[in-house]
Amino acid sequence: MLTAKTRWDVKRPSLDKVNQLVERLNIAPLVAALLVNRGIETAEAAKAFLLPEKQPLHDPFLFDDMEQAVERIHRAIQARERILVFGDYDADGVSSTTVMMSALNELGANVDFYIPNRFTEGYGPNESAFRRAKAQGVSLIITVDTGIAAVKEIALANELGMDVIITDHHEPGPVLPEAFAIIHPKIGRYPFRELAGVGVAFKLAHALLGNVPEHLLDVVAIGTIADLVSLTGENRSLVVRGLQQLRNTARIGIRTLLKQCGANLSQVNEETVGFVLAPRINAVGRLGDASPAVKLLMTDDEAEAQQLAAEMEVLNRERQQLVNDITEEAVAMIEREFPLHAHRVLVVAKEGWNAGVVGIVASKLVERFYRPTIVLSIDREKGIAKGSGRSIHGFDLFHHLSASRDILPHFGGHPMAAGMTLAIEHVDELRERLNQQARETLTEEDFLPMTPIDAVCSVRDVTLEAVEQLEQLAPFGVDNPKPFVLLEEVAVQTIRRIGTNQAHIKMLFEHEGHTLDSVGFGYGYLHDEIAPDAKVSVVGTLSVNEWNYLRKPQLMISDVAVRDWQLFDWRGMKQVQSAFSALPLDKRLPIAFHAETIEELKFGAHRDEVHIITSAEEAGRICTDGRYLVLLDLPPSLDVLKVLLHGSLPARIYALFYQRENHFFSTLPTRDHFKWLYSFLRQKRSFDVEKYGAKLARSRGWTNETVRFMVQVFLELQFVTLEHGVVQLVEQPAKRDLMDSPTYRLKQAQLELEKMFVYSSYEQLKRTFLEMRGSQLYEEAKTWI
Repeated sequence: MLTAKTRWDVKRPSLDKVNQLVERLNIAPLVAALLVNRGIETAEAAKAFLLPEKQPLHDPFLFDDMEQAVERIHRAIQARERILVFGDYDADGVSSTTVMMSALNELGANVDFYIPNRFTEGYGPNESAFRRAKAQGVSLIITVDTGIAAVKEIALANELGMDVIITDHHEPGPVLPEAFAIIHPKIGRYPFRELAGVGVAFKLAHALLGNVPEHLLDVVAIGTIADLVSLTGENRSLVVRGLQQLRNTARIGIRTLLKQCGANLSQVNEETVGFVLAPRINAVGRLGDASPAVKLLMTDDEAEAQQLAAEMEVLNRERQQLVNDITEEAVAMIEREFPLHAHRVLVVAKEGWNAGVVGIVASKLVERFYRPTIVLSIDREKGIAKGSGRSIHGFDLFHHLSASRDILPHFGGHPMAAGMTLAIEHVDELRERLNQQARETLTEEDFLPMTPIDAVCSVRDVTLEAVEQLEQLAPFGVDNPKPFVLLEEVAVQTIRRIGTNQAHIKMLFEHEGHTLDSVGFGYGYLHDEIAPDAKVSVVGTLSVNEWNYLRKPQLMISDVAVRDWQLFDWRGMKQVQSAFSALPLDKRLPIAFHAETIEELKFGAHRDEVHIITSAEEAGRICTDGRYLVLLDLPPSLDVLKVLLHGSLPARIYALFYQRENHFFSTLPTRDHFKWLYSFLRQKRSFDVEKYGAKLARSRGWTNETVRFMVQVFLELQFVTLEHGVVQLVEQPAKRDLMDSPTYRLKQAQLELEKMFVYSSYEQLKRTFLEMRGSQLYEEAKTWI
């Protein structure tokens, strides 16, 4: 048995719907199953999903306030009013600012942008910035990726005589700002509600320019992917087109940044954006002023682009180090102060933590502890705690934070992530409230990470053609994750460790004559967790492996389980102590049938763990359910082992069966042997076995132990007497069978035990254990042994 690391949420689609898509679209059954499981059940919907670049974008004027927003902006442009684009400091905000600035510049607007400093101003519009804008002659402010929660700030702008057009996508609160216009996908009749901030800015740019600004889509793709919004519907169309644009981008800043990171421009995909571009753009705003990131995206100067890209790389490395340092401190704090059994939500706070990176730290803590987590940076001087939270499946963080609006003057976000500011004295109260909500909402099962399984398939289903068709489901992201597939009960044909530290694993799976290569990075330990004959269930993602111009499908391992019990053959192992120590302490159950085995195996360090069993009664008191049973030596009899394993087998059996004496290769005298020795003793009447036993043995080709053994049997059967090493026959002894001798019976039993447990093959040994459990299970097992 091997327990999976996560819960597997397996989706099993309707076979009729799968077959319909296979027939209508001529696609692989695996791809059809994935589409159906994602709610794409008709041929028309599937075509739209697989060819998103051919789907028309929604009319931007479907936004409620779009007409008045466009009219006001055009009026400002014509009157040469000063316009200010007010953005946010993350990658979505930077992208939104770039898109809006680019569109307004094309229209000849008198425009500039402003992004607040995360540390001195915080998130979103603020009164000081608005007053400065008024003083500089600004009469129209356009917010991008922010503003929907700025009720007081917009009211101030109105008082100052400035119009504000809000473009945002964050969750609207119960009270909306009294802005000149609000362009928001979740307010009004717009047909797609999941646009990123940059998507909303792009729709306004579309309306302003009168046509789809294709040249802005490279930036739209960056912000949309970086902000982790749903990659379905219109977002999918925008990102697919945007990635195509990005691979041919004319933006010097993007090309320079990608080159600096060693990324191949022609192969840019959603992972390049998510793991290369977005972190570096975000790093600027996390550690300081985000304006350089906007300048990089907009510059036409190659020297400036190289300088800005180099600065961003330095900041990104600094960000990585800060994240590592704060994460280590937070982990130590949690382990010291917030035991997991008492804290279903983790809220950690400390003075001096960089507020710009606490969201990343929260994500890392969720990965480690799998609890909804909020990380706060304390500012003693201002008396506030400021930070970010990340959640887990089943706990809507925004919803639960909304119940604490009375102590959260500033907060916003989504079900899985949120940012907030609160007074220091309210941190403990927020922790208690969230934990109470979690106690009412979450079950123990919710704290085991979940892996959504998109399709169950056989090895035969995983063809090169099917895996290539899977690429049509890209780009992958929120609501369209890279699909996890499940292979159930497949045999492992080969398994080996790979990598410099043997930290990775390579396996070849086989089922019904078909094979599939697999690789698991960081899964090297599985080499010792999977028995030779185990049938494994494995979860992973599919890709094409290309090597020496040979292209083959490959599974990237994510999780593995073995549902049946497993037998591990340790017979003859030399370094048994180290192998035993590697087993989980809470699962291993070492059994010795002879006390001296502990010393002979040098198991003194584990003496208190070892259960010494000398009888069937003692064996009956041991529970092996779910344990890793380690059989250190041979039992005194088969019955003792039968009692130990009666009813159910443990999760695993590690068979060592150490023995001091080797009975199997010593002679078990036959009846003819005994007959000859009896005749010899009758002839001699007496025989000094101490003096002449060895000579007798040599003359017969026996061992000295054989002679002594037969003498002991005769003694127990009362055929002879033994005194001072001299054997004499008993006159007219009673007739007895050799089996009446305890020594003979023990010898025969030990030989049978050795034959059964020590010198049997792996398959024979496993069959023996199954027989002990019960004949019914044995009959079932014969089909796969």
